[in-house]
Amino acid sequence: MRLFIFVAFLAVLATVSASHADRKEDHEIFDLVTALEVSEGKGTTFYSWLDVPSTATLVQINKAYRKKSMQLHPDKNPGVKDIHERFARLGVIATILKDTEGRKRYDFFYKNGVPKWRGSGYYYARFRPGLGTVLVFLTILTSGLQYLVQTLNYKRDLRRVELAIRDARLAAWGPKMEPLQGKRKVKVNLGGGPRQDEDGNVIAGKMLDMVVEQDNVFILDPSGSLHLLDTSSATPAAISRTWLVELLINSIRKFYYSKENFQQEVDNEQSAPTIDNPDSPANETVTHSGASEGEEQPRQAGYAAAVKAGGRRRKVTRKR
Repeated sequence: MRLFIFVAFLAVLATVSASHADRKEDHEIFDLVTALEVSEGKGTTFYSWLDVPSTATLVQINKAYRKKSMQLHPDKNPGVKDIHERFARLGVIATILKDTEGRKRYDFFYKNGVPKWRGSGYYYARFRPGLGTVLVFLTILTSGLQYLVQTLNYKRDLRRVELAIRDARLAAWGPKMEPLQGKRKVKVNLGGGPRQDEDGNVIAGKMLDMVVEQDNVFILDPSGSLHLLDTSSATPAAISRTWLVELLINSIRKFYYSKENFQQEVDNEQSAPTIDNPDSPANETVTHSGASEGEEQPRQAGYAAAVKAGGRRRKVTRKR
């Protein structure tokens, strides 16, 4: 999962770097080319609109610009639709062709054509997505990449399972691959063929104990249990195992689990038996002398009790 997040981060970083690589001047040329073709007709270029060749000198461009500006001036075309936009566009195009660097950039696209994909920076500058849109896009992108990785892993595991089943049957049935009755225990190499280590010793691949019973192939674990091996052993790709869906599912489960525990604690407190406090006044019994039971009656120092058992009074003798 960490490797996947790292790869997704690199992809986003590469996209952002590519967007900064686009030049602002190129974006302006892209917009002018598109607007000019929409307004004046498909295939119209800066040079054809000014009616000059692509090799025109600066003098020729200035002369053509003055002529065209007089034709498109809003004062001479009252009520004409989009005349103000066309006149302003003419001034921007003339400025680009008069500038050496600007004309060099336009000539590059004039000869090679404007690319269909104009860079992520161009589209970002035009549409200006907000933070929410960017987060949604990155979420869909990373979830899609994770699903793609799951699909590739599933196909790889599926091939491994099919290969292991074929090798187990081959070891149990022989080259003719005719099913035999009863169970046959075989060893299948899952780690490739024998290889040599650095010292030249031959090391066998990872061997796994299997049991073949008719068409069924089982994995035999050290405890002696048999586990059926078939194509269902490979885990298929699933949207529910992408990081966003898993996060939502785990959050919902934790919420309901906490809610159930809280309700269970409340129920336990309500059903718990009530224990009376022996020190409370309600549980005290009043004696003949008026003192409550469990409460020590005050005595004067040096005097014995003045009442015998049964309530008879006795003579008090002073100690000397």
